[in-house]
Amino acid sequence: MKLLTTLLALLAIPLAAEPTAISCGNLVYGKNQTSVCFASTFLKDAAQATGLEIDPEFKRIKLGADEVFTTPMCIFTGEGEFTLNEAERKNLKQYVMNGGFIIVSPGCSDEKWNAAFKRELAAVFPGHPLEPLSMDHELFSMVHTITELDAGSRVGHIKLQGITVNGRLAILYSPEGLNNARNAKGCCCCGGNELRNSREINVNALVYALIY
Repeated sequence: MKLLTTLLALLAIPLAAEPTAISCGNLVYGKNQTSVCFASTFLKDAAQATGLEIDPEFKRIKLGADEVFTTPMCIFTGEGEFTLNEAERKNLKQYVMNGGFIIVSPGCSDEKWNAAFKRELAAVFPGHPLEPLSMDHELFSMVHTITELDAGSRVGHIKLQGITVNGRLAILYSPEGLNNARNAKGCCCCGGNELRNSREINVNALVYALIY
């Protein structure tokens, strides 16, 4: 109840008013690239945990369009090489610097996508490098208490990374899969190194994005 009260106050949603659904964007970028292997199941989990009205499905949003500024959090993922255009780079920077939150994880741990993302990130945020995220970060205790990243035999030996802006985590990144691909609709045969507790991590990330 305390978490719900805090969220309602921060989001300025009157208790007697008709609730407005919170949406999470699935970014479309480059040559119409986007994700088909990132499960949206955590959105329903977050709604149940907080009592907030959260759209249970992602909203496809073009990174280069103004619509990106209408949602507090987006996922940025996919497979293969890509290059952002100037409008996409401008919006990515403005979105992050002005309070937006992005979960980034290559689809199926795709190395080409991973390399392209790091190249674009360096171009857009030259003064904000990716840094390891300590397990005592607030994100790991928002709803679920997460003490380790479950990557099977590599449990406890990997870290998430992030970019912090003005003391606020703004980009959560993992080369390991945060996609929870086994629960993704329309995703076939996605391999890679999936984090087994990605669903809980993503719930925490959304709640963190709403509070901070």
